[in-house]
Amino acid sequence: MELLPAIEMESPNGAAVNASIIWLHGLGADGSDFAPLVPQLSLPDSFGIRFIFPNAPSIPVSINNGFVMPAWYDIKEMNIDRHVDEEQLQQSAARVHALIDREIERGVDSRRIIVAGFSQGGAVSFEAGLTYPKPLAGIMALSTYFATAASIKVNPIQNSMPILICHGSMDPVVSEALGQKSVATLKNLGFTPQYNSYPMEHSLCPQQVVDIAKWIGRTFS
Repeated sequence: MELLPAIEMESPNGAAVNASIIWLHGLGADGSDFAPLVPQLSLPDSFGIRFIFPNAPSIPVSINNGFVMPAWYDIKEMNIDRHVDEEQLQQSAARVHALIDREIERGVDSRRIIVAGFSQGGAVSFEAGLTYPKPLAGIMALSTYFATAASIKVNPIQNSMPILICHGSMDPVVSEALGQKSVATLKNLGFTPQYNSYPMEHSLCPQQVVDIAKWIGRTFS
């Protein structure tokens, strides 16, 4: 499988890489969307993190009148449960699996790999992280929803995986109710996700950046 093109960032001090975070952007964005956040996280060089920000392919998106844009899958209807193209979403998850495989080949233990995503990217991160066949460090799902909750086949090896879910209480794009629904679904599957809500719209806020950094620190400590 051809690897997705991606922006990669490592410690400017040349620390040895022993952890990876694969971070997926949202609809219409690209890998550069979250790269500027890395310095703001102020994570210690000793963590040895390689950040990978893949670019989604450009495809027609039904809710945007078929306009071609970067997207992990097609969204067909803007209803509360978001009618999505699950096959495309699963294909994107498989491409994330290929990036995880590559990190393992580069010497990173699977238990030191986090899959993260915002909005559409978060929906893919749920599918990719929960179905991967080797234990992962965790999933970070931001302003998103569990699009494949009804069809996912969770790999039991991930049963103790840490999961961070963050959402804005004023999100007009992905209602906070969908973030809360993801939490309930994961609890029913036996997980204990951490849920953080912020007074923001479909975005990130300073306190969230602090909380993300703390969660990454706990996950990699």
